Amino acid sequence: MRIALYSSKPYDRDSFAAANTRHGHDLHFLEARLDDETAALAAGSEVVCAFVNDELSAPVLARLKQGGTRLIALRSAGYNHVDLAAAAALDLPVVRVPAYSPHAVAEHAVALILALNRRIHRAFNRTREGDFSLHGLTGFDLYGKTVGVVGSGQIGAVFARIMLGFGCRVLLVDPQPDAALTALGGQYTDLDTLLAESDILSLHCPLNPATRHLIDRHSLARMKRGAMLINTGRGALVDTPALIGALKSGQLGYLGLDVYEEEAELFFEDRSDQPLQDDVLARLLTFPNVIVTAHQAFLTGEALAAIADTTLDNIAAWQAGAPCNRVTR
Repeated sequence: MRIALYSSKPYDRDSFAAANTRHGHDLHFLEARLDDETAALAAGSEVVCAFVNDELSAPVLARLKQGGTRLIALRSAGYNHVDLAAAAALDLPVVRVPAYSPHAVAEHAVALILALNRRIHRAFNRTREGDFSLHGLTGFDLYGKTVGVVGSGQIGAVFARIMLGFGCRVLLVDPQPDAALTALGGQYTDLDTLLAESDILSLHCPLNPATRHLIDRHSLARMKRGAMLINTGRGALVDTPALIGALKSGQLGYLGLDVYEEEAELFFEDRSDQPLQDDVLARLLTFPNVIVTAHQAFLTGEALAAIADTTLDNIAAWQAGAPCNRVTR
């Protein structure tokens, strides 16, 4: 089975090569991002393996179909970048990796909280320049603080458990409450209450029409003044331009982003020798109380292995006529 893996990096090659010893597929690693121009590179590949910032619009899917593609295998949980109606019309099944390592993403969210709170990024830069002063580095105890968690699926649940372990009061919003979290002390509430009472707000919900720009200027205004916002979910959960005014006014005290609404043309590439063309991101990076990481929350050895194993298992199940982890409209 010939498989074209778009947007592949060295760590993808390593994890998929290791997982492929059980399958023996013909893997073709393509550094290019999938779009209308690069779809031709998959000609002759029965399976196209795509990542989060690859384009799977109707025109791209049609080109892949014409080139012989019969299956779209996402190596991600999210699928909002896929035109599922077009895929169904073209008889192109789409499978995904619904879970790999929820601990990887949840722990990265906690790392952002700790780094922002204790100003680790600023302290690191200071000491490298011989400045060992402590002014401006005062943080706060996490113990006793209220943490709001939007979305208590696998990642949100792990994150909530970690924050409960810090001794935080944890508020949750999810249409399907998790009784196990309630038993540990988590409290389900409504979004307005969560926004008003949370010292730290972390987003772990899927992106859909109801959650797009869930955090906008209106919801930012309803948050506790000086609160911290963390997003390791999907970039479009946040109306990014609205963050700038909230940061300037002090309404938003801290911001940690691992995802960004306009990241597709930026993340996963070294662009250090080019001027940053995204004015919103450039402005965010000037704030000392903002940390942006380039969609790396998933990047642990355990998660990469799980992604590769599940993706190739999905392909094997499809080959056997019993597809699993299929995405439907």
